[in-house]
Amino acid sequence: MRADTEKRILLRAATSRDAIMARDVLARADIHAQVCSGMADLLAELPQGAGALMIAEELMTGDGLRALARALAAQPPWSDLPVLVLARQGADSLAVSRVMEEFANVTVIERPMRVTALVSTVRTALRARRRQYELRRVLDGLREADQRKTEFLATLAHELRNPLAPLTNGLALLSHPALPADEAQRVHQLMRRQIDHMVRLVDDLLEVSRITRGKVELHRAPLQVQAVIDDALELSRPLLERSGHQLALDIGDVGLRVSGDAVRLTQVFANLLNNAAKYTPAGGRISLSVARAGAMALVQIRDSGVGLAPHMLSSVFDMFVQVSGTARVAQGGLGIGLTLVKSLVEMHGGSVEAASAGLGRGATFTVRLPLVAETPLPAHASPPPPAMAVSPTARTVLVVDDNRDAADSLTELLGVMGATALAAYSGDEALQVAVQRHVDIAVLDIGMPVMDGCDLARALRARLGAATPLLIALTGWGQPADRDRIARAGFDHHLLKPVDAAELIALL
Repeated sequence: MRADTEKRILLRAATSRDAIMARDVLARADIHAQVCSGMADLLAELPQGAGALMIAEELMTGDGLRALARALAAQPPWSDLPVLVLARQGADSLAVSRVMEEFANVTVIERPMRVTALVSTVRTALRARRRQYELRRVLDGLREADQRKTEFLATLAHELRNPLAPLTNGLALLSHPALPADEAQRVHQLMRRQIDHMVRLVDDLLEVSRITRGKVELHRAPLQVQAVIDDALELSRPLLERSGHQLALDIGDVGLRVSGDAVRLTQVFANLLNNAAKYTPAGGRISLSVARAGAMALVQIRDSGVGLAPHMLSSVFDMFVQVSGTARVAQGGLGIGLTLVKSLVEMHGGSVEAASAGLGRGATFTVRLPLVAETPLPAHASPPPPAMAVSPTARTVLVVDDNRDAADSLTELLGVMGATALAAYSGDEALQVAVQRHVDIAVLDIGMPVMDGCDLARALRARLGAATPLLIALTGWGQPADRDRIARAGFDHHLLKPVDAAELIALL
């Protein structure tokens, strides 16, 4: 209804006859004009929306002019409502002069007027008004996006702070000299869980950035939908069991197959199951069904959780969107899982939609994926024989990082592992150490000032030639472009911060 009223002309002519004639002329040009009985009637209609005002000069005086000025002054910043003044023929009018001084967007039409001139003037005013509406939509979108971003950053700060409390407490416990060994081991495990949680948060942020920018390549193969669901259930089962949810499965057709990336589709359904588990109070009901719907595989995940308001159904998959009022129900996370789901499903040529009967009445997420022809699945190759265990050998490892705490702690860790570990805190210092000492492996930070890790890697290869140690990049930069840049600099391996001890040991 608002869209119709925003396109109309609010018309108040000098006489009823003039108003009807102008209305009929504009109607023949497909322009809707609403005749107002007076200035009070016109001002009463104004809040409902208008494309322009067309007012006779005779009404632009006294209290009517002042009331119109107040109404136009109260417009929002994007709005500059066109005012078309129907002026009397003859000498310049004092009333018209005052109107032109009072209002910025005024067009004067002298009576009697030609029909073509009237229609052309009105259409020009309406086109200008449409551009204002487009600006309003842009501003509303920016305002909404800014609000979403603000809420998202607040959630991110909250989620990153949560693990810091137990980490701080754990450090205080470990520094206590009377802490028993078994208690210290428990504290170590607690701290490892919190660090893993923080790593997952950062990984989720990087993942959604890559997927939404189309930087992910799918490795497609014929897949059984049931096998993908089984893998997703394996990932989500701990959360489902911890929450005490009842899970009901209905795999109607076990032979349904799609062409897709097994890892990514598993991620899709695990995210949906985790979402259902997080937003369903303990002891709730969650069901998963698989069925054929024409040429599509249809997977539905239903829950008895907090549900969705009608206005959220179309935006729940958008980036930075959080369902208000559910933060205490959800058990952590950044709320970007559904954004990942939508992007990955659409990359597979499918669709996903949300449905809910309202807040407190649960939600249903439906995924549709195109089926593939009934062809035999490729036989799985025999797994390669297990690699022979290699006895650890003492190595000389150079750790280079401008963050002294990071360099020193990693050096100590490598020393505990049996390596001879050296620390350097700049590229120049690292070059001096590498020239003076034999180094088997160099672990280099990338984001260092003056000489960054890539420059240092090139300098080491240029200075040492065949004696260059094995170069490992240890950095927080993990995007494909970063990996390409690091590989071109001559690195042998690329590890992401925080370092995975097992992976580092394997490289040693």
